[in-house]
Amino acid sequence: MKKIYQNLLLLPFLLFSLSGIAQSSKGTEIKISNKSNLPFEETVVEIPWKQVLQSWSNIDTANFKVIDVKTQKEINFQLEHRGEKEIKNLLVQLSIPSQAAVTIALKLGKPDPFAVKTYCRYVPERKDDFAWENDRIAFRAYGKALEGTKDDAYGLDIWAKRTDRMILNERYKRGDYHVDHGDGLDYYHVGFSLGAGTMSPFVNDTIWFSKNYHRYEILDNGPLRSTFRLYYDEWKAGGIPVKATKTISLDAGSQLNRIDVQYDFPGTNLPVTIGITKRTEPGVISLNEQKGIMAYWEPTHGVDGTTGVGCIMPNSVKEMKVYKQHLLSITEVIPNQIYTYFQGAAWDKAGKVTNESEWFKYLNQFENKLKYPLQVNFTEAKPVRTLTTINR
Repeated sequence: MKKIYQNLLLLPFLLFSLSGIAQSSKGTEIKISNKSNLPFEETVVEIPWKQVLQSWSNIDTANFKVIDVKTQKEINFQLEHRGEKEIKNLLVQLSIPSQAAVTIALKLGKPDPFAVKTYCRYVPERKDDFAWENDRIAFRAYGKALEGTKDDAYGLDIWAKRTDRMILNERYKRGDYHVDHGDGLDYYHVGFSLGAGTMSPFVNDTIWFSKNYHRYEILDNGPLRSTFRLYYDEWKAGGIPVKATKTISLDAGSQLNRIDVQYDFPGTNLPVTIGITKRTEPGVISLNEQKGIMAYWEPTHGVDGTTGVGCIMPNSVKEMKVYKQHLLSITEVIPNQIYTYFQGAAWDKAGKVTNESEWFKYLNQFENKLKYPLQVNFTEAKPVRTLTTINR
């Protein structure tokens, strides 16, 4: 009788606890599948927020975690806004082997803190630079205040780094970023060129450089993806008035930016080129028009090491060639329509990519993953076993 009485006393607590378990476990899980033959390592995955709300309609955006259903470990995430008030995507970072899947779910509670892996900012203290980085590499674009100075330059710049920490602010504060203080340095030379993969009009076999960006807008700023927009004033490209807007995104764990370029000009199409500066010393060049991959392993820059630069054009490329001081990928754009390509770099001293073979392999695998991306599916959660009898 005593045991029955104790069990009866526990019954309300057990029913309440089981109800809580059922409520938190019943519903939806998100299965992210890799159906390709390549592993996706440290990849940022987009999950449409509208679909999340269909399953977790009462979610408190300030009080939830993302967990791996199998391991129950927390997963880093970001709410992506793309410059708007409404949330556009839930971003998570995952590593998934080939022909495998990871199942995640949302859980009530404060997420554990995790390291910021991407960052961008306007740098007014250095003549309107706009700089951005992730845990692999860093970049910068030049602003209006630099125009007409002896240091003026046109294309995108690379900052080599060999730490997963965010280092832009430290380097600008030191004011000595051409020297490696243990985390990398800026030794990439841009000058009056397209630098590390800038797009410009290419009319009458001539590159028509824009001036430096005039206005910027930060759309998201980490921790897993930073996205910003650069606006360029009108300039003449072989007599054609042209304006440009460039939206640039950098994900954690990636060597490459995504660049969405939109041109405004009269007419039906505009010849453009994406270019990489070619050094005078021998380097290793790979031009693959069929896959849209333009790759360059630069000559070694003394004790500073070696940089790999590359561009991937998933859309059409009419021609690739070595032209004067550039490697060029030539195509055309339609007015006010977005042309998307990927641009980036790697530094051998960072230890991730140490030679031309590894760099060309990285770019080829990146291109293959664009063709066979990870698949996101919302699935019903597996039922939880519940207690149906009480010991007598």
